[in-house]
Amino acid sequence: MRPGVDSARGIVEANRYLVLATADAEGRPWSTPVYFAHVECREFFWVSSPDVTHSRNIAVRPQVGIVVFDSTAEIGTGQGVYMSGVAEEVGEGAERALEVYSRRSLLHGGRVWTVDDVRGDSGMRLYRAVAESHSMLAKDGRPDHRVRV
Repeated sequence: MRPGVDSARGIVEANRYLVLATADAEGRPWSTPVYFAHVECREFFWVSSPDVTHSRNIAVRPQVGIVVFDSTAEIGTGQGVYMSGVAEEVGEGAERALEVYSRRSLLHGGRVWTVDDVRGDSGMRLYRAVAESHSMLAKDGRPDHRVRV
């Protein structure tokens, strides 16, 4: 395993929130933190209202940016995992995704989520982003020098 891959996995595992960057139909940006669960740092799941800005943006422009990082790191010591991908509301396969989400939720003091929690009149929906690229800062002294992981 490559050191960068191990570092990226460690960062994703150690943190509970990702920053999700979206844009509306006109390209106006929006970013928001969301609690997440993941499968192998490639598939990311979260629960949100379909009426919030990021969910409405995904409905019209599914391309997203994602960053996972430790916001408590000392200045100059932090590291993050930067990803781009495509997001969508989960339809088919919701049971599998909810198993993943519930397992992590329980680890962090949350609850088990069911299909009824993210359908119908619940006011919440399950979303999924598939990361197409991953990078991290190289930490080689050059500003914003990213390397793919």
